[in-house]
Amino acid sequence: MSDLFSVSPPSILGIDGHAHVFSRELDQTSARRYSPDYDATLAMYQDQLHRHGLTHGVLVQPSFLGTDNRYLLDALQQAPDQLRGVVVVERDISRAALEEMDRLGVVGVRLNLMGKALPDFSEPQWQVFFDHIAALDWHVEVHRQVADMPALLAGLMPFGVKIVIDHFGRPDARLGLEQPGFLQMLELGRSGQLWMKVSGIYRLEGSAQENLDFARDALSLLVETFGPQRLVWGSDWPHTQHESSVSYGSVVEQLQALGCTAPLMRSLLIDAPQVLFDFPPTEA
Repeated sequence: MSDLFSVSPPSILGIDGHAHVFSRELDQTSARRYSPDYDATLAMYQDQLHRHGLTHGVLVQPSFLGTDNRYLLDALQQAPDQLRGVVVVERDISRAALEEMDRLGVVGVRLNLMGKALPDFSEPQWQVFFDHIAALDWHVEVHRQVADMPALLAGLMPFGVKIVIDHFGRPDARLGLEQPGFLQMLELGRSGQLWMKVSGIYRLEGSAQENLDFARDALSLLVETFGPQRLVWGSDWPHTQHESSVSYGSVVEQLQALGCTAPLMRSLLIDAPQVLFDFPPTEA
């Protein structure tokens, strides 16, 4: 895959915008939908980056660890120049606690709403919370099926925070581009406030070919509506719930199969994530 990075600065060869680290021995939240029976350590992740010609990564708090971000924060401290973090926190967390996470390399919070009731963003506590997020210049990452995404985004956008949508907005590839919510989500992308993670193609519910075809068509529309400067790629390593059939190598192959131009590939892997995740500019 090294040919993809031939025009990039040597110090940042590529940024993986979505991955997870954890240990099976960590305490897991009682509300979890999934329990891993293996470890996904920082050293293992760094090895995957190296094997595939990438140099930097973004660690996202997995849902089964709830709001206990200690393992993620410890990883950030071990490789502060290489990593950034996205945490899951309680809505009433203090500004001081968020500022400490910011110091360690956290750049966003995740709202993983899969299988949960949609929040009522008119509640006053949300205003306080998002004021904190905006003051830190963090983003809000949203994980939810695409049918609910337009209403969810409409509730979030008035707070003025950067919003990052997980995994193409979690559409169902079998339903095509006209499925409820998808085109509406794309139109909201024209606002300039939204970012999209070009990730999790294998989570799009269809066959491998259906998923890839949908992702290729969707990416073309995303370039038109969001703009390439607001699209970032992520491996979604270690591919929880799909470990037996998906590998880092296979998601890299899916990225290559999207048929991106060289400028779009560079934007997905370097230019856009460098801005979104606050990696400092580097000299060649």
